[in-house]
Amino acid sequence: MSTPRSILIVGGGFTGLTAALRLSADKHFSITLVESSSQLGGLAAGFPLAGTSLEKTYHHLFLTDSAILDLVKELGLQDKLIWCESSVGIFRDHKIHPFKTPLDLLRFAPCSFLGRLRTGFTALYLKRQKNWRGFIRQTAQDWMTRACGRSAMAAIWTPLLKGKFGPHYDSVSMAWFWARIHTRANSRSGNSGEKLGYFRGGFNVVTAALENEIRRRGVHIQTGATVEKFSAEERAAVINGEKVSFDFCLFTGPSPAFAKLLPAQNSFNDYAAKLRSIEYLGAICLIFTSDQSLGDFYWVNVNEPDAPFLVFIQHTRLVGKENYGGKNVYYIGAYLTPDAKVFSLPDNELAELWFGYLKKMFPAFDPPQVSEQHIFRFRAAQHIVDTDYEEKIPAYQTPLPGVFLANFSQIFPEDRGTNFAVREGEKIAALIRRETGC
Repeated sequence: MSTPRSILIVGGGFTGLTAALRLSADKHFSITLVESSSQLGGLAAGFPLAGTSLEKTYHHLFLTDSAILDLVKELGLQDKLIWCESSVGIFRDHKIHPFKTPLDLLRFAPCSFLGRLRTGFTALYLKRQKNWRGFIRQTAQDWMTRACGRSAMAAIWTPLLKGKFGPHYDSVSMAWFWARIHTRANSRSGNSGEKLGYFRGGFNVVTAALENEIRRRGVHIQTGATVEKFSAEERAAVINGEKVSFDFCLFTGPSPAFAKLLPAQNSFNDYAAKLRSIEYLGAICLIFTSDQSLGDFYWVNVNEPDAPFLVFIQHTRLVGKENYGGKNVYYIGAYLTPDAKVFSLPDNELAELWFGYLKKMFPAFDPPQVSEQHIFRFRAAQHIVDTDYEEKIPAYQTPLPGVFLANFSQIFPEDRGTNFAVREGEKIAALIRRETGC
């Protein structure tokens, strides 16, 4: 019997875990998965809250998320998945406006009546449009302005683009925007509105099931393991100061992080520059629980120009508070440039700043009634998908022999998310299998 080929997987998010699941089905492979943090799950990693687990960043599933839904079925987790009716509002002109149905759009006073009509027709067109390639070279700001008009852009779309992409808002490709509208519009079930999926026990139930299954198959998992560099002379990486050899390696971290690990040789300079050409924004999530119920909406986009955050989410409006000890659970989220001052603000000062603005939205909000409070910061949470982005996407095979790259920067035109992370894990596992001849 031949010696199994060694595969090193770097990163324990859904892409790395899915790739490990697929590759571990083959006895020709000996697989090690390393994760730099103390837990698996990536951006969907959970933490203990109100007697259960909650994600550090807000997550849900769409009806169109076929890759992860197939995986959930395979793992036998269907009974953990619940589908709930979403509710959306927009905070604009010092008021939260319902923004769920066509009638809500027609009543959306911050936008002109003509702008409302044009927005409705545009959303219908984008829902039915399947060919997105013609959108790649056009910016969302320009295309949507022509389609919806300036009033709709000022009240609805430009604040969302600015909140998501900061100073890069006017360079974002319309192809990315199409994918967001197309996915959400097709996640509606008949006339009952948008349906979103969530797991009893949080997304950690999927992470735990994947971990248990790949461990059962013999995958060695090591957390707190940081890759420090890759070798140019041999198939090896230095992890926590020790050389680890491999036949094949999959790296699933951000592209600029991979660039830092490349050998310091001129032959890798152009490739490293391409990896660094993809810019990222960071993100901050403030999560808190309270006996207070703030509003009637699951998701509120905060479209005021002076708002310090993009979104306010009442998680328990979607899934109910019975699983959280009767507490209401909230997220406040913002995307920021990595050098933004709030990244270095002490947690208490950030909470004071954001809670102060939340009181403008909900005058009855009483910060002393907050039971639990947690803040999580992420330095590379959202890549900038500009009109040249397709040329920036790195190939799965890297210049390093036997080393592959798979991360959310290669997802296009869709945005990153657990469904596409699973899809990428399936795709890269199949590619590695072909390369090994197994």
